Amino acid sequence: MDQRLVDLFNTYTHGGMSRRVFLDRFMTLAGGAAAASALLPLLDYNYAAAATVAEGDPRIGGAGTVDIPGVTGLKGYLVTPKAAGPHGSVVVIHENRGLNPHIKDVTRRVAVEGFAALGVDCLSPLGGTPDDSDKAGELFATLKPDDALADIRAAFAALKARAGGNGKVGAVGFCWGGGMVNNLAVVEPTLAAGVAYYGRQPSADKVPAIKAALLLHYAGLDQGIDAGIPDYEAALKKDGKTYEIFVYPNTNHGFNNDTTEARYNKEAADLAWGRTVAFFKKHLT
Repeated sequence: MDQRLVDLFNTYTHGGMSRRVFLDRFMTLAGGAAAASALLPLLDYNYAAAATVAEGDPRIGGAGTVDIPGVTGLKGYLVTPKAAGPHGSVVVIHENRGLNPHIKDVTRRVAVEGFAALGVDCLSPLGGTPDDSDKAGELFATLKPDDALADIRAAFAALKARAGGNGKVGAVGFCWGGGMVNNLAVVEPTLAAGVAYYGRQPSADKVPAIKAALLLHYAGLDQGIDAGIPDYEAALKKDGKTYEIFVYPNTNHGFNNDTTEARYNKEAADLAWGRTVAFFKKHLT
C-alpha cells in the first residue's frame, strides 16, 4: 500500500483531522472512490480477527470485567493465569481506541504466559469503550491525560494488592498506551518493568525519577514518535537506567495490531512479543 495512505490513516486515528476530511483525502490519494473502498478496509480495525486467545482457552484461569477500586466507574478486564500464584502481574494499557477486543485479546495473551493481566479501560469513567472505533476515538478525545494516568495508577495498585501476586507489577502499552507506560514509569516508583510499543517519550528532565526497567519497541517508519528516541535514550543512558530499545525496520506505527491488515507486521510483532515475554519473565518472576 502507498505509504502516504498509511501515514494519512495514522494522522486521522491520532486526532489530526475529522472523518470527513480523512475520507476525502484518502479517496484523492487512492485515485477514486472505488480504489478507496477497496483499500480502506485493509487499514481500518477488523475486530473479528482479534480472538487469538479465546476467553475459554484452557491455558488461562478465568477472564472477566472487574471494578477497579479507588476511581468511580473505573473498570478493567482481568485475566488470571492457569497456575496458582504467586505470580507477577501486568497492567495492559490500550491504544487511543479504548479497551477494544484486540486489547482484551492481548490481555489474555499476557495471562497465557503466566501473569495476572489487567486491561484497564480508561474510557469506563466516561461510559465505557464503544464498539464502534470511530465513536471510541471521539470519546477518547475528551479524556484528560492526568485523569487517565490516575486511573492507570489505580489499576496498578489493585494488581499490586491482589491476592496471589508476588508483589511485582509491570505494564505494557501500545500507541497512546505506550506513552502512558513511560509516564507511569515516571510517577510510579514501584513499577518493576514497563514495555512501551511506539509510545511517546517523557521529557528528559523527568527521566531521573524512573526506577523501572524499560523495554521500548519502535516502528522504523514512525517518524513522529521516533523523533523523540535520541533525547530519551541519551537521558536514560546518562542516568544509568535499565533499558532496551529496538527499532523494527520498514514497519508502521501499530505493527503489533493484527486487526489492521495494512499496518500489521507479523514478523516484527512476533519478535517484539517474544522479547516482551522474556523481559517480563526476567523482571516480574
